[in-house]
Amino acid sequence: MNTAIVGINWGDEGKGRMVDLLSDNFDIVVRYQGGNNAGHTVINDKGKFILNLLPSGILRENVVCVMGAGMVIDLKHLSEEVKRLREGGINISPRNLVISDRAVVCMPYNVRQDCLEEDRLQGKKFGSTRRGIGPIYSDKYMKKVVHTGDLIYSTKLEEKVRDLVEWKNLLFKGYGEEINADEMIDYLKVYGKEFVPYIRDTNKFLIEAQKQKKNIMFEAQLGALKDIDFGINPYTSSSNVIAAYAPIGCGCPSIKIDEVLGIVKAYSSAVGEGPFVSELFGAEGDFLREAGGEYGAATGRPRRVGGFDFPATRYGIEMQNATKIAITKIDVLSALDKIPVCVAYEFEGKRLDEFPYPDILDDCKPIVEYLDGWKCDISSCKSFEALPEKAKDYLRFLQKGLNAPISVVSVGPDREQYFYIKDNELK
Repeated sequence: MNTAIVGINWGDEGKGRMVDLLSDNFDIVVRYQGGNNAGHTVINDKGKFILNLLPSGILRENVVCVMGAGMVIDLKHLSEEVKRLREGGINISPRNLVISDRAVVCMPYNVRQDCLEEDRLQGKKFGSTRRGIGPIYSDKYMKKVVHTGDLIYSTKLEEKVRDLVEWKNLLFKGYGEEINADEMIDYLKVYGKEFVPYIRDTNKFLIEAQKQKKNIMFEAQLGALKDIDFGINPYTSSSNVIAAYAPIGCGCPSIKIDEVLGIVKAYSSAVGEGPFVSELFGAEGDFLREAGGEYGAATGRPRRVGGFDFPATRYGIEMQNATKIAITKIDVLSALDKIPVCVAYEFEGKRLDEFPYPDILDDCKPIVEYLDGWKCDISSCKSFEALPEKAKDYLRFLQKGLNAPISVVSVGPDREQYFYIKDNELK
């Protein structure tokens, strides 16, 4: 069984926690896109871990993790992340971590370019994490990058880097700066050497895994609304986060996905700039942000928060082709007397039940309904039946408006704080 675990909204839905939970039933976990511009927070019996690059399955001793061809890898950040996990008692070696030889190296000059451009944009900035993701994906599609395979196979790596730096300096001179080629070569020598033993052809690796009937999980970062093609452009990531990209991004285009589990938070949150129709402001927004601990795992930035957003969620489910839904962080809503839900948008006096073309989102207003809160701790509930009636009503309300069945509900951050929904429980 090959399963993709993906975000349905803006990201930060709790994918890492679900990957960690469910990966015990899988042999391989693959990250198929993105870089260190987003974080997955996982809490288990070994502690609390924040993962930016490594697949969340790395916390399972019996799982082999793959960093796929669709990723952009900051080698220095990866080195530091591996060190932190080893200090936390997590074993990482070429036996349980594979890096695609076609993944792209995110260079220090990409990070610097990202920062310079965000500063130049000022009030029109995209809300970048300033970790070089946009520039490196741009370089990738201009075919002007270093691949991880170059660290092993290229006999002309230094010449390649010097050519890249010469080209890149044409842009940096416009910012009043210049890159030093020798520094970039030294960077690759220092941080590339550590990961040479991990680099492999993931196409061959995953084809062989399929022959052996291995179960493979595909892990994405962010959510459908941050997809470069189908998200709220330009306030997106620079890669394809949708499940349909997983076979390409994993490095094995022939592989097939059997199931897509879409992760949806019980309310909405978004980090960075851009339209967010269901956003809550003032004391209401501050209260929900603090109750949910809504601060970015990668950057620490406070997330914007809002009520559950039906138009955005239905759209995300369609884009991800989700076959099942997991609802996370419903326990956070236990503190609310009334729970806001954005059931539709209003645009120029008309009701919109479907998610519209992104350019009109700034002119949309939320149509909000309020549901009664349950005002009690549900973090120890192990079944739907154990929930208070108002919490059951909330899940029934969500299920009625969604186009995929809710199958899992998370009631807390720890590995065991969840339960499965049985057939017909939400009808």
